[in-house]
Amino acid sequence: MVEIRSDLKELFGFDNFQTGQEKVINNILKNESSAAIFPTGSGKSLCYQFTAIKLPYLTLVVSPLLALIQDQMRFLKGKGIAAARIDSTLTIEESRATMQALRNNEIKILMISVERFKNERFRNFLNDVKISMLVIDEAHCISEWGHNFRPDYLKLPDYKNEYKIPLVMLLTATATPNVVEDMSRKFNIPKSNFVITGSYRKNLEILIDSQEKKNIGKRLLSILEESKDESSIIYVTLQKTAEVISKFALEKGLSICHYHAGLKTDERQEIQENFMSGKVDSVVATIAFGMGIDKSNIRNVIHYNLPKSIESYCQEIGRAGRDGKPSKCILLANRENQVILENFIYGDTPEKNGILIVLKLIQEELLKGNDQWEILPLSLSSKCNIRSLPLKTLLVYLELKGVIKSLYSYYAEYRFMNLKTDAEILSDFEGERKEFLKQVLQASHLAKTWRTLNLDTLPPVYRNERKRVVKALDYLHENEMIQLESKKTTEVYQVLLTKDQFTDEILEKLSDDLSCDFLQKEKEEIQRIETVISFFEHKNCINHELANYFGDGNAPKRCGHCSVCHGKTSKLPCTERNDLLANENYKSLTNELIQKAKEKLSPATITKFLCGISSPTLSKMRTRKFSGSAIFEELPFKDVKAWVESNS
Repeated sequence: MVEIRSDLKELFGFDNFQTGQEKVINNILKNESSAAIFPTGSGKSLCYQFTAIKLPYLTLVVSPLLALIQDQMRFLKGKGIAAARIDSTLTIEESRATMQALRNNEIKILMISVERFKNERFRNFLNDVKISMLVIDEAHCISEWGHNFRPDYLKLPDYKNEYKIPLVMLLTATATPNVVEDMSRKFNIPKSNFVITGSYRKNLEILIDSQEKKNIGKRLLSILEESKDESSIIYVTLQKTAEVISKFALEKGLSICHYHAGLKTDERQEIQENFMSGKVDSVVATIAFGMGIDKSNIRNVIHYNLPKSIESYCQEIGRAGRDGKPSKCILLANRENQVILENFIYGDTPEKNGILIVLKLIQEELLKGNDQWEILPLSLSSKCNIRSLPLKTLLVYLELKGVIKSLYSYYAEYRFMNLKTDAEILSDFEGERKEFLKQVLQASHLAKTWRTLNLDTLPPVYRNERKRVVKALDYLHENEMIQLESKKTTEVYQVLLTKDQFTDEILEKLSDDLSCDFLQKEKEEIQRIETVISFFEHKNCINHELANYFGDGNAPKRCGHCSVCHGKTSKLPCTERNDLLANENYKSLTNELIQKAKEKLSPATITKFLCGISSPTLSKMRTRKFSGSAIFEELPFKDVKAWVESNS
């Protein structure tokens, strides 16, 4: 115990561990997997950073966002800890140097996104290195009960087993009792090794100051003027809202800028650096901002619009007052953007016809005599008109129903540029290895400077040695003999049903069942929004109710620093809408869309067009500039769809 505390001081400069950290670290050092469920800003990351130094081999950290990875890398390098990342922003030279350092066992921590496991070259590499621990940040993403379910996370337990990783550490700030149960079961971690410190923070004053639409901008301005020179984040739902508010506040002389995913990478980086350094007091942002922001003196987190869930709200207010000093979390939102949040959810629900297209493609492979199904995800998304994330979810549902099984993914195309001549490359090898490389080089078609590998032109003896070919090209790349690029990720699935089992009747039933699954998921997500509204209108202490939502029974029943404890309960206002659809002309609003469509569009697709919700079909047609696009973005999807169906 004394030893790890002295190491803490020596390595990280801290005198004491924060609540829960020591227990998680001791679990891992006893060779037991563990989970850290701490509030945002309570030191989850130190749990793996400390143990990684103590473990003999590599610690592999999976993180959902590049911003989080970059922030962690800055911290680790500042402490002199040998850490690296692999992502699409690395140059060829940086990537090559990182891979070599990993092979030489010079790196203690490697940070990646979950999608990196789909990279054929990376998977081959993992077979050649020893890994002590797998760390999963934002681990709630593995659970369908969670607010931010990511289908790719479901494969992480399989990867742990495949690469024989002995230890797992799960990190999250937002896990309800159902999510904890799910994580425990999927990673086989006993509940006793889940260290939950509670979500209650006594320095955060939670104020519900909901405003009518006509007053909300004025109220925001007065708060920002009252808190000049303090760091504030203002959360909004839409990018254009961020831009409008920022422009309005700048004109009033406030130090503010806007941030959203639509900005260029260098613009986002500059805004983040200006905020971190204090050059800019306030940022008005979508949820794209905040992950990876480790700024201790944020005094105000303001919600101009409704958050999409209680979990999201908890994460966002958790960015305030990390230094322990009093800070305010102010909700100005009304129910105005409830429709927009709901419409995001409707946009992610696939139509039954799209599900049928996917199932028929699987059936076609069986009828051809193939028991394997290969897909290019973007191409499949376009064919079935299902967005990327729900398509991933659909494929996971098909696995859970025993229809398909994920085997592996590979790059459909490898191309390389010689940095040495073929003769110079081959001179470094002898015997069968030399002959093998000679055949690989000869199987690569030259077009100007780049050569494209064609595995089918290899001699029969080598044609089935794809893994060896890829490893050989990687070796040449890492030793600066060639510059290698790979493209077009292809995912391969085993079809578990025979063609006799996959009848039209089964196909129809499956599509009905899957459609019901998605509609149930849609219903649950809509309910999350209703739960958020009920939470803000609660008559009990807000801090107590927030802690209770996450199964934390240690928060006081009356905190003394929330609106309810100050004697104020709220009712979120909502503007009454007249029937805007009654006087609209269906044909004039949809004529351009229908004329330019190559096939008959479903009522759901037309509704998405009118509500400003993207889909692969609409994106292909570039409908944003069509007359009628997004004209009903503030109206409920279900109302617009009923109107479309009555007119089409």
